[in-house]
Amino acid sequence: VNGLGPFATRSPNESLLLLQIFMALVATTALLLGAAIAERDAAERSRADELRQRAAQLADADRHKDEFLATLAHELRNPLAPIRNAAELLRLCCAQPLAVEQARHLIERQIRHLVTLVDDLLDVSRIKQRKITLRKEPVQLQRVVEQAVDSCRTSLVARQHRLTVALPPEPLYLEGDTVRLEQVLVNLLTNAIKYTEPGGRVDVTAERTGDAALLRVADTGIGIGPDLLPRVFDLFMQGAHSHDRTQGGLGIGLTLVRRLVELHGGSVEARSAGLGQGSEFIVRLPLLSAAPTEPHPPLSSPQRSGAAVRVLIVDDNEDAAISLKMVLEVVGYDVAVAHNGPAGLDLARQHRPDVVLLDIGLPGIDGYEVARRLRREPGLETIAVVAVSGYGREGDKQRAREAGFDRHLVKPVDPDELLALLGEVQPSDGTPRKPGRREVDDPGARRSGSPDA
Repeated sequence: VNGLGPFATRSPNESLLLLQIFMALVATTALLLGAAIAERDAAERSRADELRQRAAQLADADRHKDEFLATLAHELRNPLAPIRNAAELLRLCCAQPLAVEQARHLIERQIRHLVTLVDDLLDVSRIKQRKITLRKEPVQLQRVVEQAVDSCRTSLVARQHRLTVALPPEPLYLEGDTVRLEQVLVNLLTNAIKYTEPGGRVDVTAERTGDAALLRVADTGIGIGPDLLPRVFDLFMQGAHSHDRTQGGLGIGLTLVRRLVELHGGSVEARSAGLGQGSEFIVRLPLLSAAPTEPHPPLSSPQRSGAAVRVLIVDDNEDAAISLKMVLEVVGYDVAVAHNGPAGLDLARQHRPDVVLLDIGLPGIDGYEVARRLRREPGLETIAVVAVSGYGREGDKQRAREAGFDRHLVKPVDPDELLALLGEVQPSDGTPRKPGRREVDDPGARRSGSPDA
């Protein structure tokens, strides 16, 4: 068979030609494959670049959102501080006519409403970013219920609702954050009050079931439609009532309720037979296996006498500064006021205050720089310096600590919190005493991240 068919012997030229054809095919295939791989790599690099760019845009948008929320809270808190001070001044003054007393209650009620809206907005952002840290301790559930009901009592009376509270005789203890648990119940009560026609009924019950506590808030209000019920805890979700702005609301309260309950290891569900049939919200929280052995000492009442203690207020918001000055003077403090940083430093040298209440967002020299200069000023380096600002994010508080502030309060400051803090300051005797360095548990310090510097 040698030399026949496929075994035929080829000449060297034929063999060379076949080799060249074969190599051409291999080279062409390799070039095509290389081009395809290069194109794929380029496409992947392009997609990766696009993803990186998109991620950067999202991060930038998220940063702008946080800045917007902080600015929004700042602008909302600005008018709240003088309003709260004016309401406190009305309370401190001698007996007032009925109309003035009613006006004071109205102011206080609206302040609480605005503060809650601001804090809820900021809480939604912080919870989504997992920036909320619970300050857990043994908590008696009955006390949380009592405090929340007391916070909502004015609204209950205004709407002429009948309230029933049923609590078990034995104490129910759980590991939780008192402020956040009260926030959960206040949000549920607020919804029940708001969406129940005047003269309705609101029921609050707590009971033990196994190793958990069940907390129920039921009402005879407008109810929840079957289409909304599965989504009632979604962010910004509102029912048909949302067009009635007299009932208000941003559609974030129940979202906060669910997420705060989940942070406590619990769950929450909503029940309703339909529109016009009322609603019931059931919160389940894990109980402690045993009651705490060391009861917490009762909170001391705020110090109301400011005799001989000198206070310097530095705030460019004149209404806020003057109204706070009036409140403190009624209590008995010796108060001076400045509206910018240089004037505040001059007054500090002249007035030799025991404590400085210092705004952050001052024109020219901001509050951080004023605090740093006070710490370098001979004779003033040991005075108590308290930030009183609308900026309350963790970064703001950290920056305040680094600048030399002893405390950081968020506007509008609760008068009792402020007076309790000032009550820790002794009159100047050459070695003025600072209040202990800690975060003050007011709505701003615990909940907010907002502003009026």
